[in-house]
Amino acid sequence: MSIQDKLLAQRIYLILASLFICSLVVSNLIFQKFFYWYPFGDVEIFGAKLFQISVGIIPYPITFLITDIISEIYGKKKANQVVTTGIFASVFSLGIIYVANLAPAIDNSPVTDALFTQVFGQTALAVIASMLAYLFAQYIDIQVYHFWKKLTKGKKLWVRNNFSTITSQAVDTFSVLLLLCSFKILTWDLFLPLFVSGFLFKVGVALLDTPFMYLAVYFFRKRFQLKMNEELSID
Repeated sequence: MSIQDKLLAQRIYLILASLFICSLVVSNLIFQKFFYWYPFGDVEIFGAKLFQISVGIIPYPITFLITDIISEIYGKKKANQVVTTGIFASVFSLGIIYVANLAPAIDNSPVTDALFTQVFGQTALAVIASMLAYLFAQYIDIQVYHFWKKLTKGKKLWVRNNFSTITSQAVDTFSVLLLLCSFKILTWDLFLPLFVSGFLFKVGVALLDTPFMYLAVYFFRKRFQLKMNEELSID
């Protein structure tokens, strides 16, 4: 690989890593707002509206698509590095929020201390819960992805893309709801409906992102002349 191609590969990797970290941090900040997907109207499941989910779930599928792309093109090591970096970014953002919450608001501040605490006050517990769940889910996603990649000898991209994401999303959804209910951020009666709704939503998104996965892999293989199952080395 030429120097120019290697530099381009490094830049793309940094862009993917940046999108991953941004999606992860934002999901931890906005999680307290819940909504339900309107196309399903008044359909209920276990006493709650179908796809009654946190807006924090919206950017999460992006992170799993990105780790799958990095796993496929840059390898397992680079995917794990991005996951670890995302954890540090979440902890760092938590520190910033903690300091910001301690700073007293002036009298004419558009956002009062009470409002700021109401929105971000539970973020610490949420980030801890999210990070623990995310840590398990993302590493599982990478492990399962490479298991299927090895088993299929680099073929059947849709199998490893979907199976890894579906498995890891089930782990993530279950773990984060378990921790949020344990920390009393959510009530236990919401556990089952939110789990079913969240998991079904994530599975649907995972299936929808498959064409984007194929497009990304096609671009990389064509641009960098990669063979089947070949990975880019940017170290």
